[in-house]
Amino acid sequence: MDTGTHLVMGIAIGGLTFVDPAVASSTATATAVITGVILGSQAPDIDTVLKLRNNAVYIRHHRGITHSIPAVIIWPILITFVLSFFISDANALHLWLWSFFAVALHVFVDIFNAYGTQALRPFSKKWVALGIINTFDPIIFGLHVIAIMIWAFGANPVITMSILYGILVIYYIIRIWLHGAVKQAVQNTIPDATEIYLSPTRYFFQYRVAANSTTHHFVGRAYGRSITLLDKFEIEPLPDNPIFNKATEDDNFKSFLSFSPIYRVEMREIENDLTEVRLIDLRYRSNNRYPFVAVAQISPTLEIVNSYTGWIFSEEKLQTKLEEDRKLL
Repeated sequence: MDTGTHLVMGIAIGGLTFVDPAVASSTATATAVITGVILGSQAPDIDTVLKLRNNAVYIRHHRGITHSIPAVIIWPILITFVLSFFISDANALHLWLWSFFAVALHVFVDIFNAYGTQALRPFSKKWVALGIINTFDPIIFGLHVIAIMIWAFGANPVITMSILYGILVIYYIIRIWLHGAVKQAVQNTIPDATEIYLSPTRYFFQYRVAANSTTHHFVGRAYGRSITLLDKFEIEPLPDNPIFNKATEDDNFKSFLSFSPIYRVEMREIENDLTEVRLIDLRYRSNNRYPFVAVAQISPTLEIVNSYTGWIFSEEKLQTKLEEDRKLL
């Protein structure tokens, strides 16, 4: 989920903690626990600072080790250690338990996005991405805000947040059912589809659709069970030549390939005798464009002159990013 949603989730969990007698009976413990769950709801996303380095590092590692099984254990320990130093009268065990709950819930809800997490590390580096909930879901965010406002106006926080999460459990069940129904509709539309990727949007019934058959890539949109196919590309073998092989050595390409399960390749000659190799993720078609790409420009001597991976919504911005990345090479 996005940072704002994780924040309101942390505050809501803070209200729920008053179900614990150790929290409800101690101001020091309540202060520490509420602070702990808010920090815990944000801690796994500390890897967002990798954006300061470059997109390749961020894309390859975001929601990786910081969302892993060891991290889910370590974050609450760190939070408990730091807060216990400042609030010595707090019950450390209950602080750890609630911080653990907040961190684990953060990782759990991220699994439902199309981006996913490497939540199974160190046992597997596979990205677990169910594609059921959009990174920002206005219903989830809005319900949390409403519940927090009701609490702020004096309602019992335990009852309020219990009702909130009861509603959200039902909401998730509905979204899981809808995801299955849409996926079946895509299978009916493309009977020979071997792989289907659904990317939920901010709109309840709308999904981006990407699918593979044995011969073609398909791209479309779904509105409930109504499927509209927008593009169809023949699946071609990956190029086996020195230029493409050189491009795959680039960190931007490695990051893209670690993240994208369905893409197509374009190669073309551009100015200054350069060859541009472009990988295009097919899951995020928007306004007749495919904004998530990896691009490398290769010289005749097989030197990577420019490269970039990330979200680009115009060629002008892409060229600007390539120039910026060239200066960093």
